Amino acid sequence: MRKLLLSLIIALCCSFTLYAQQPEGKFFTSFDGTKIYYEVKGDGYPVILVHGFTGTSQGWKHGSLYPALLQDGYKVVILDQRGNGLSDKPHTDAGYANDAEAKDIMGLATSLGFKKYAVVGYSRGSIITSRLMVLDKRVDKAVMGGMGADYTNPGWPRRIHAYKALMGDTTIHDVDDMMVWIRKNNFDTLALAFQQKHQPSTSKQEFAKVKIPVLLIDGTEDNTNGDVSILQKMISRSKIVSVPGNHNTAANTIQFASAIINFLK
Repeated sequence: MRKLLLSLIIALCCSFTLYAQQPEGKFFTSFDGTKIYYEVKGDGYPVILVHGFTGTSQGWKHGSLYPALLQDGYKVVILDQRGNGLSDKPHTDAGYANDAEAKDIMGLATSLGFKKYAVVGYSRGSIITSRLMVLDKRVDKAVMGGMGADYTNPGWPRRIHAYKALMGDTTIHDVDDMMVWIRKNNFDTLALAFQQKHQPSTSKQEFAKVKIPVLLIDGTEDNTNGDVSILQKMISRSKIVSVPGNHNTAANTIQFASAIINFLK
């Protein structure tokens, strides 16, 4: 049971091991004054990578995708989403409501002069990626990994339970392991709580308007975020590729990187 619970935690979280972060990049001042840390490498077509819950930009460097994109000639952008890593961590509802995280990425893309770009998200990063697909016409291809259809429900119980636990509710125990992980790493629990409270959902009606190609990557042992086939039916030009691994490991595999490189070509 504890193994199952741990797997469910990581469905909410980053799915990348955390590493000590040394500044190598720059800070972008977003629409509300929040400073967002980011790094850019490469000179080709831009691809923005979006990490998951409690993650940072640096997690991408320890998987196969980041070096594969650089080797294949792409310009790769990684960032710490607000509330994480070296970026500012607002402690207000307004700091996370109304697609604030997607707006950060859109603003960053504007500041970098991108007329078109591709975006890759994993776990909660896929939830933010879906908002970019809806909100930003400059996104011409998108990848959503580690995410099924459960988050499209605005009342997703896991999101609500995570929020309540992060706010100090000790009566909810299906996210106990998540709380152990967060306390162990001394994360900013209030910032994380606001992220869960205002985590966006994307409706079937919104997805119906998405006409760009979308790749859905599903780990063969990942059953944490609902049925990816239901999500695929909502997005007209989407396809599913399965790669080895569970929610914690699939994004680091060579197969994950290869599937995305082939999709972006």
